[in-house]
Parts: sequence; structure tokens; C-alpha cells
Amino acid sequence: MAKTAIHSEAAPAAIGPYSQAVKAGNLIFVSGQLPIDAASGEMPSDIKAQTRQSIRNIEAILSEAGASLDNVLKTTVYLADMSLFGEMNEVYAEHFKSPYPARAAFAVKELPKQALVEIEVVATI
Repeated sequence: MAKTAIHSEAAPAAIGPYSQAVKAGNLIFVSGQLPIDAASGEMPSDIKAQTRQSIRNIEAILSEAGASLDNVLKTTVYLADMSLFGEMNEVYAEHFKSPYPARAAFAVKELPKQALVEIEVVATI
């Protein structure tokens, strides 16, 4: 099966040897998105704003692939601390509609650039 890299200028560039997303067949695998604004390179300071920015980045990448948040099947949310879960979840609920994607959310020791959240998704077209 052929795979195609997906890239959006509206999302931050990859900070390593990986693609923002890869499309294979009718699936899109979006790499973990840090809450970095592509235009300014800045990262908001609080968890709600960071969650919104990570989701905006995901939306931009999915749009480049011809999809939207409605096409998301599975999300994985990485948090710097589980105490941030409630506030992240409030923002998350503003963006995803029923039937909600399957999801895993867990705390990790540390995220790149000291982010509070990173979100990756698998979507379909």
C-alpha cells in the first residue's frame, strides 16, 4: 500500500525526521501536535489554550488531506500531568461531536518544548 506525506503550512513544521501526517489508503495518521502556533512559533501558557492550539494544528493538517475533525476515529492525548485532564477535556469536548472518536489520555514524564499537551489522531476519508 502506498503512503503519502501530508503537510500543511498552517501547522508547525515537524521538529524531527517525521511527517506531520501520512495517508495510506483511506486512513490518515496525524503525528502528535504540540500547541505551537505555526505563524508566530509561540506556545500558549495554559492547558486550555494549548489544547485549542493542538486541535487547530490537527484541523489544518486534516484539511490539507481533505478531511476534518468529523473524520477522526481515534485520538491519543499526552498530558504533562493528569491534574490537567479536566480542563483539557472541557476544550476537547468543544471540538469533537458524537459519535466521539475512541480516545486514550495519559500523563507522560515530559513533552517536547515543555508543552502541557500533545495530541495525535487517526482519521479516515
